[in-house]
Amino acid sequence: MQNNSPLSISDLWHQSRLLVSDKFESPPVVLKVDDSIIGTLGNFSASTGKAKSKKTFNVCAIVASALNNGTVLSYIATLPEIKRKILYIDTEQSPFHCQRVLKRILLLAGLSLDSQPERLEFLSLRRYAPNVRLQIIEEAIYKTEGVGLVIIDGIRDLAYDINSPSEATNLITKLMQWTDERQIHIHTVLHLNKGDDNTRGHIGTELNNKAETVLQVTKDEFDKDISSVSSMFIRDIDFEPFAFRINADSLPEQIDGYQLPQSNTAKGFDYFEVSEAKHKEALENLFSEACHVSYSSLIAKLQTSYKAVGYSFGVSKAKKLKVFLENKRMIIKEDKFYKYNTDFYY
Repeated sequence: MQNNSPLSISDLWHQSRLLVSDKFESPPVVLKVDDSIIGTLGNFSASTGKAKSKKTFNVCAIVASALNNGTVLSYIATLPEIKRKILYIDTEQSPFHCQRVLKRILLLAGLSLDSQPERLEFLSLRRYAPNVRLQIIEEAIYKTEGVGLVIIDGIRDLAYDINSPSEATNLITKLMQWTDERQIHIHTVLHLNKGDDNTRGHIGTELNNKAETVLQVTKDEFDKDISSVSSMFIRDIDFEPFAFRINADSLPEQIDGYQLPQSNTAKGFDYFEVSEAKHKEALENLFSEACHVSYSSLIAKLQTSYKAVGYSFGVSKAKKLKVFLENKRMIIKEDKFYKYNTDFYY
């Protein structure tokens, strides 16, 4: 926290009081899709998708729209004049590949490749440890005048363990602190699990719970050159999914009139389908007879235990449930057997 004289708990308590007579203005909108609000100052959002779904191409469009305060693909940026600076942080790629992303952004924004625009700062942090990356980002956020939008492409790389509840909580708390104290918008990028459409690890769970919007980028099952963008979670009214393909200039280009294929709407086990309490009750019943259960008997036992708490699943749905439970580390595979992880974080 950028504060030379930390306040006491008593000071923080009094600062946190909220009265019905307090006056608050709606946070300025900085990013929309059509009439749907995607991002406001003082909040954060995320893009997620499976490997090679073209998440970074999608984020390039967001940044290009912010550079011009205009429209790119379906993104409409409206950054206030005093908040026009953009920080783009990449945690995964080499400097060579980062520069390709930078050039792609400038081309999308219709800007020259001969000089770096003053409104955009690009950081390549692949070489550093997660804790050092976090410190560099914080320094840049607090020392960059006029910053309004921050992109963190690869938030997973700011933590050592993606399944650590404490690291996830601390990281998301940082995002909330930075956005609130600096009145900026942060947009992060995180992978989806390979086996379903849930965001990865405890960081993904916390993002889903706290983000203003979570966008999902999905590669078309029948045309690998096409990716669609839809909302996984959104506080504002939902928007119609849109799609883009990569054109001959290696830039994302919107496809008008795109319809999501029926098969693309079939997802894995839904996060909201069963409550945490019901998951716990079903799993405690399942593993009460034996601490370890083989895969050959696990699916049938899942069907029985979940039916006992009010959920009836077929074999196919029970297999998706099994993948979901593993990804959330509610069950853990040891050798050829599965055990219940009582310390799971939903």
